[in-house]
Amino acid sequence: MFRQLRNAAIKTVGTGVVVIGAVEVTTHLPSEGRSSNLYHYMSDGVLMPVIRRFVNPEDAHNLAIQVAKYGYTPRFRPSSVESFSVDLSSEPFKASINKSKKMRNLAFPSCIGLAAGFDKDGVVIKEMLSLGFGFVEIGSITPEPQPGNPKPRMFRLTEDKGVINRYGFNSEGLDKVEDNVKSFCQYRSSKTAPEKSNILDWWSLDAFRQNICDLALYLIWAQDHTVAQQGILGINLGKNKHSTDETADYEKGIAQLGPYADYLVVNISSPNTPGLRALQKREPIRRLLKAAIRARDNISPLMRVDGIRGGNVDGRDIPLFVKIAPDISSEEMEDIAAAVIEIGVDGMVISNTSNQRPSGLLSKASGEEGGLSGAPIKDMSTECIRKMYHLTNGEIPIIGVGGVGSGHDAYEKLKAGASLVQIYSMLVYEGPGLVSRVRRELAEIMLENGQRKVEDVIGIDHEEIYWRRREDRSRNERTQEKIIVDE
Repeated sequence: MFRQLRNAAIKTVGTGVVVIGAVEVTTHLPSEGRSSNLYHYMSDGVLMPVIRRFVNPEDAHNLAIQVAKYGYTPRFRPSSVESFSVDLSSEPFKASINKSKKMRNLAFPSCIGLAAGFDKDGVVIKEMLSLGFGFVEIGSITPEPQPGNPKPRMFRLTEDKGVINRYGFNSEGLDKVEDNVKSFCQYRSSKTAPEKSNILDWWSLDAFRQNICDLALYLIWAQDHTVAQQGILGINLGKNKHSTDETADYEKGIAQLGPYADYLVVNISSPNTPGLRALQKREPIRRLLKAAIRARDNISPLMRVDGIRGGNVDGRDIPLFVKIAPDISSEEMEDIAAAVIEIGVDGMVISNTSNQRPSGLLSKASGEEGGLSGAPIKDMSTECIRKMYHLTNGEIPIIGVGGVGSGHDAYEKLKAGASLVQIYSMLVYEGPGLVSRVRRELAEIMLENGQRKVEDVIGIDHEEIYWRRREDRSRNERTQEKIIVDE
């Protein structure tokens, strides 16, 4: 009797799953494609756990790149709150102390971006933008190709939702990456997605049939290609392991890839390249940043060749950021803040991975050598953001990164002083659908707190700075309105 009931229950549940799945596939999937709930669930709830169980971390990373490259990742799933009630776009340079008339005022379509380290060589930029990132930072890229450190060099801290890596700037080098970013810039400059180009060529019966199939596939799978056309490209630069002139390495990277970038990042904080973090000291950082600024200022506008739109077509300076570690001393923070303001660096990325190991880590791999990222450094990076925002009086834009796995995490970094927030390590545990969830949750939290724009959140933990900046913003808006009326 019990066996009959059990079999009946299994049959009923199984039938229900099949029916519900069939309904979902035949209704939502054709209309929503890779942004559907089903596709997100299959990716995050089914595929990702299997990959974590059976595939080692670096192979899983490479697999993710290939999956994205061939167009199988989920696409951004918009939320009604963000669509109609809250604006997650950000213009971090509007009130920057170092912003000159020559510098571009970048408008980021979303404050949520992809951190450097995932797409090291710029292979899947547009695919990551289609995932829902408002900006994608590739790299770190070294002047000459180098393999990085020996394997294994990436480790999951599953119980802690962390990652340790000691990649050591594995890179295809400037020439190969230039080809990749040039291809992306060509795509971004085009008015339509490449997939759509042949849809209306109805010259023969075979072509007609093929174009019907192409049109169906386009409607199902390529609905939101315009997202990639609007996104921002950041290029993160490093130095070669055995280089004897690190300044020259960064100058080469800026000169060669700078014309394609919407913003540049000088990475001096990876713990896996010997001597790199020493560049964060007072004199080395000043010397390096002065050279980087000169190299940036010498970039000539990228000519519009073959429809390419790079970051510097208008002749304005490309914003230059410096990426720092989360575990530096208070004295080093003060030195970096002073150097950034004095030399005219446009922003900071806070933070890179950490050499420290917080107490309470449960994973066996926590003792591995390398940089720690993910949930274990979330609070450390947020506190570093808070301190640097205070030291710079809130006048230098900050990209906050480190352990962001929810809308609440992103909200905390914005409150601490970040103008933009990046995600990477938590994708390992939450899956690619995390991007849509973070954006939805952040929009919901902002709406609950009566905040309709990202600028209403930035630096709210610093009451005096926050209200002064709000007054300055209101004054500027009134001035702009007066100018428009007078015209």
